[in-house]
Amino acid sequence: MKVIRILFSIILVNLAISGYTQDGLNNPITKAMMKVYQQLLDEDPQDYETYYKRANEYYNHNQYAKALSDINNALKYMPEQNKDLRFESLCLRASIYEVTEDYENALNDLNKAYILDSGSYTLLYQKANAEFLLKRYNDAKMDYQRMLRINNRSTEALIGLSRIAVVEDNYAVANEFADNAVNINPHNSDMYIRRASIRKSMGNNNGAVEDLIIAISSNDNNSKALSELVEMSKLDYSAVINGLSNAIKQAPKVSSLYYIRGIIAKSHYKYTDALDDFNTLIHDNQQNYHGIYFEIAECLYALSRYNDGLNSINIAIELKPNYCKYFELKAKLLIALEQLPEALKCCDIAIENNSNYTPAISTKGLCYENMGNYTQAYSLYGEALLNEAHNPYNYLLRAHLLNAHLNNTSEAKILYERILDIDYDDNNAESLKGFAYLAINDRDSAINWIENILSNNNDTNGRINYIAACLYAQLGLNDKALNCMSNSLQKGYANYHQWVHDCNTEVNVAPIRDTKQFKELISKYSSIFN
Repeated sequence: MKVIRILFSIILVNLAISGYTQDGLNNPITKAMMKVYQQLLDEDPQDYETYYKRANEYYNHNQYAKALSDINNALKYMPEQNKDLRFESLCLRASIYEVTEDYENALNDLNKAYILDSGSYTLLYQKANAEFLLKRYNDAKMDYQRMLRINNRSTEALIGLSRIAVVEDNYAVANEFADNAVNINPHNSDMYIRRASIRKSMGNNNGAVEDLIIAISSNDNNSKALSELVEMSKLDYSAVINGLSNAIKQAPKVSSLYYIRGIIAKSHYKYTDALDDFNTLIHDNQQNYHGIYFEIAECLYALSRYNDGLNSINIAIELKPNYCKYFELKAKLLIALEQLPEALKCCDIAIENNSNYTPAISTKGLCYENMGNYTQAYSLYGEALLNEAHNPYNYLLRAHLLNAHLNNTSEAKILYERILDIDYDDNNAESLKGFAYLAINDRDSAINWIENILSNNNDTNGRINYIAACLYAQLGLNDKALNCMSNSLQKGYANYHQWVHDCNTEVNVAPIRDTKQFKELISKYSSIFN
């Protein structure tokens, strides 16, 4: 036993000296440590200290079930008088429960730990947060107030009290607490992100956007703030765009603000707005970043300005050669221009640089399908399926090919049925399950699927109504298709390529393109394309 413990100490010293950085439990040093832990436990199955140490190791490597088993054993065999280690063990088990969203058991352990050390600031914070998640707001408020008594400048406590004030509909108090937290640490971008969350929960979207833009302007946490801003745009696109526009007026030379506004506009299918910002970066700010030319090319492709898009993607490729993403987009532009041999070469370059890049594999399949080489297309769609078995579009590509060109309806049906088995939220239009239902002649389920989605989703950018228009068009329900088309265009869904040209799979509006109403709608909303 003593020899093994000495060996374990040597391993820890070697780990510290070597600075070994390989991640995960496959790290050779970590594997050696885990082996020693097991040897110690084989010699003494009640060695609570080893259980505790191994539980920490499992927890740090996200092995929560194993960590829970070990910490349970540690607490089982640990003497009651070992209060320090019992406190640490209870806190660790509470953390395991929290990360697995078992907040009730987490709080039970935190309360036990609180008896052992009622002055721990970190414990109080963990305890108050668990109480908040369990909607025990009075208990949470008391613990946040205890934190303030320990540290009267506790931003964590102030933010916690602000969140509780929101629940109590006391917005003035909520604002005061949140403002105080920001004033205590005005250079910490995380404070603005937290206040943005509180302002958002109060319905003050403009204030939330303002805080996120301030956070983005700092250097220490801008990726998190940007992610929050993108999510915010899904809730209130106008507030985000207006906030960014106001920031640009105040700082017209800050190129990142144009880029962010352009990216968000593009993600909401507002391609002409996005192009304005990207072109401003190039012309006014002399930006020569290859990624901007790629973004421009994607916008131009969506607007069916294929030659212009080709010019932009060529600049991007010149600035960053051999980037598979760029060659795949160039291939799509060339397919649209019916330059199939050149498109095929671009796909090959993309795949040479990344053999597992599924979009290039699928696009290469489209090249072959358009060239009439259905066997090669079938094989490539199969390869794409192996790479991304969770992507319903890959199934549609192969199934559509089987139905349309290879006269193999039985295998196509199997693929459509697999779409229905993908673990995808039925309330998400991107699952494309309605098209699979239609393909296997279950019209009622197809209609129920899309009607449920239209009823339960706030289609902020027109994408859901576009998919609905496609499905209704394929169902032959032209009036419903045109109504959804009108809704989609009104919301600004400006993918002209999809509206007018796209014929891949069944996700398109081809059956209504020759109608008078379709042409009138395209003309009526022409401003979003130009």
